[in-house]
Amino acid sequence: MGEHALVLITCGSEDEARLIARDLVESALAAGVQIMPIQSVYRWAGEVVDDREWLLITKTRVDRYQSIEQRVGELHSYQVPPVSMVEIHSASRSYLDWIDEQVGPS
Repeated sequence: MGEHALVLITCGSEDEARLIARDLVESALAAGVQIMPIQSVYRWAGEVVDDREWLLITKTRVDRYQSIEQRVGELHSYQVPPVSMVEIHSASRSYLDWIDEQVGPS
């Protein structure tokens, strides 16, 4: 298992995305967060929905995932906050060191 990860979070508004991103960085759960507008098509409550959303790409460590998931659950407006983790198996050492410097080693 890798030590570093990207956590993907989808938000319903830019304001919510910025709030969550800033909170995760300020609390040292994430080294950095990219915020991107996206178009999402998904099924919710028996309907197919086509919405504009905001995707957060969160740079962190695997051992921070549970804390991130919990914090997002506290801040997010969705009934089911979409939070998922993708482990980083290969990246430049300097990039991984930067993540460690920002969130601290395990």
